[in-house]
Amino acid sequence: MAVAPFSEKYWSSIEALPTKEARAVQDERLREQIAHLATRSAFYREKFSQHDVDVTKVRTVEDLAGLPFTEKQELRDSLADHPPLGAHVAVDAGDIVQIQASSGTTGSPSYVGLTAADIATWCELGARALYANGFRPGDRLLHAFGMSKGFVGGLPVVQILQYMGIVDIPIGAEAGAERLLRVQADQRPNALIGTPYFLTHLAEQAPKIVGRAARELGVRAISVGGEPGGGLPSVRDNLEALWGATAREMLGGTDIACTYWGECEAGDGMHFLSPDLMIAELIDPETGEQVAPGEGAQGELVYTALRRQASPLLRFRTRDHVVVTGVDCPCGRTGYKVRCIGRTDDMLIVRGINVFPSAIKQLVLELAPSTTGEMRIRADFEGHSTQRPLPLVVEHAAGMSEEQQHDLRASLEQRIRSALNVKTAVRLVPDGTLKRPDHVKVALIERVSS
Repeated sequence: MAVAPFSEKYWSSIEALPTKEARAVQDERLREQIAHLATRSAFYREKFSQHDVDVTKVRTVEDLAGLPFTEKQELRDSLADHPPLGAHVAVDAGDIVQIQASSGTTGSPSYVGLTAADIATWCELGARALYANGFRPGDRLLHAFGMSKGFVGGLPVVQILQYMGIVDIPIGAEAGAERLLRVQADQRPNALIGTPYFLTHLAEQAPKIVGRAARELGVRAISVGGEPGGGLPSVRDNLEALWGATAREMLGGTDIACTYWGECEAGDGMHFLSPDLMIAELIDPETGEQVAPGEGAQGELVYTALRRQASPLLRFRTRDHVVVTGVDCPCGRTGYKVRCIGRTDDMLIVRGINVFPSAIKQLVLELAPSTTGEMRIRADFEGHSTQRPLPLVVEHAAGMSEEQQHDLRASLEQRIRSALNVKTAVRLVPDGTLKRPDHVKVALIERVSS
């Protein structure tokens, strides 16, 4: 059954709640969640014991700073040692009604159990994000996230959209560009969801596949996520021009929920929307110390679930690296805004300088149309650190002379060094050489033998 939004402007009134009142709600629900963990989660009982945590003294959000983090590897070990859902599952098996799997590509995925109440919480979190993005009850939406492998962008997004009263057409990215575009041309849904680079690829293929420009196919609002880049000005401007629609970003992840950060019409970062259902901390990824979320601050996001029954997590390290783009907004939402600039575990260190692949991607995109925007970092070194120039493969536009290519290569290397203080070794390849996104995410780093 669909749930009605609070108002034309907000899905929930909590989105505009003053910070002090929102914190009071968080404190109360944190105490409830800690009690649930201490009572029902063998994983957290052991963790509390190992770290001498007195749960009765955890009364406010500020008290979280003294508690240990939960690492992804701990969850993997828990799942391996206590199948099927790990020692961190905190309800009886009979209460589980759905199991989601992460979209990881190596080894077994992480499995997350959900109760009926957990699904409702996921739907509420997602509805706030997608409503901020511009989706409305009564919309019809083409689903271009992957639908297979239990991916969180599949069924959970369908459930969120149905909760919002939106008609989902669940074709899925794995169906391919031709099927998706033919469905778009036939059904003309006015909303679209998927990863930014795949949706760009779809739009570029529209004239060839359906004989019409994507902007003529009736899309009004686009929501993108699943990979960094949707907030880059060049990516967004291109996406909006191709589709003739607004493009807004959202952010989430399997371990906590499907999606829970959402960008509003201001278009300058994703709001934290749900202080009643989760806690988001910003930390220094090197020291683990908390970082105040003031404008311009950077750090890694750490989450604590609230009102979560089956697989609740406490101080879970996401490795998502964000920059705070604002602490207030004309839209009236009171949650601060962020832009995801990469993952701390994808960050490379080039001669001591930290660099995110998405930052290089932005600089390559800014030189379009001389470049197609497609690029890959060919990492010919072990781990994340190198003392040599970073190997970079970039597609150049069709028809460029050798002299033009020479100038473009020099311009790219100079531009990257000037902006990021990182030296690169650029190799240009013709338009169409690099594989285009055909499913869920674009891997900007390719590991090669040195």
